[in-house]
Amino acid sequence: MLESWRWFGESDPVTLSHARQAGAQGIVTALHHIYDGRAWSLEDVSERKAAIERAGMVWSVCESIPVNSAIKLRNGQWRDYVDRWKVSLANLGRAGIPVVCYNFMPVVDWTRTDLRYPTATGGLALRFDMADFAAYDLFVLKRARAEESYRPDLVETARRRFEALSEDALLRLETNIIAGLPGKEDTHTREGIRTQIASFDEISSADMRANLIAFLKEVVPVAAEHGVRLAIHPDDPPFSLFGLPRVVSTAEDISAILESVDHEANGLTLCAGSYGSRPDNDLTQMATRFADRIHFVHLRNVRKEADGSFIESDHLDGDVDMVALATALRREERRREAAGRTDSVIPFRPDHGHLLIDDQAKTVNPGYSCIGRLKGLAELRGVIAAVDAFDGARPV
Repeated sequence: MLESWRWFGESDPVTLSHARQAGAQGIVTALHHIYDGRAWSLEDVSERKAAIERAGMVWSVCESIPVNSAIKLRNGQWRDYVDRWKVSLANLGRAGIPVVCYNFMPVVDWTRTDLRYPTATGGLALRFDMADFAAYDLFVLKRARAEESYRPDLVETARRRFEALSEDALLRLETNIIAGLPGKEDTHTREGIRTQIASFDEISSADMRANLIAFLKEVVPVAAEHGVRLAIHPDDPPFSLFGLPRVVSTAEDISAILESVDHEANGLTLCAGSYGSRPDNDLTQMATRFADRIHFVHLRNVRKEADGSFIESDHLDGDVDMVALATALRREERRREAAGRTDSVIPFRPDHGHLLIDDQAKTVNPGYSCIGRLKGLAELRGVIAAVDAFDGARPV
């Protein structure tokens, strides 16, 4: 597996040099300074690629080309946005970038309620608290018909949680949920997110899936023509937020996506933390079932709670069996190599990481500090080495 590292460009406080020192061979990045729907030129893509290569690594995955809401709604200027997306995709292919990760989450991208949740060992973790999220949705945002999205007991818990929030805590919660985490296309104000959510009022899950499939039918042929493998990222968390439809959350969602455009270029990002936040997702089973269409992997772990809350745990200490998952992925790589596939080495990155040691006093992107990811990558490297030693001799 290709050890990779997410980098947010020149403004990222964790530099390419840091990534190289961590042992990464690949860089996962995008043209984050061009996130306004414009097409990415071949010149801009090539410039970013050259900077990575000067640092001694390769641009292994583009994460992500943003998918504008107009595409998801299939309204307004959706045609222009799709055409520009295709130009960006083609230019990435011309530059030799082999994998493009993207997502189809409406309005809010990956979402957490706490970015500095204390762990038992003194680190700080990312956390999604269902009661806090419901408190914001119900009593701060005051979304229309929000109570229909939650069990009555959770509504009451959320009410008590809201009443106990100080003004500072409330503003911090709002910032965490809607102000934008790294890699997101948009940030929102309170009024702005109400408007964005309302724009999806008439979009059902079936409509959303149909719009995704229509998008895939346009972009997969472009990817195939230019030697790019598309890898859709799951919803994070993998269930509805703000009553919005989310259609990349389960194994059956994956099956529908892959069958809709049955081509090797139409694949998935297996994000262990995202899919693993849902109790009915078996990550090892999913990795085995969809093995030949996994083009990119995010390895992180979570500990789930009964109400839908979760904390991002240490990479080897959560509900996801990381050893079993790594075994399934390495078996697929050996199978691809035996079949002569050019994509036999699957890029992965240590997804997120706890805020540790002196990183706690630094300004870093939430989830993307250096030391926590360095620790995660080292642990995962050890797991993969052990899998190779004890499972590698077995026939595929």
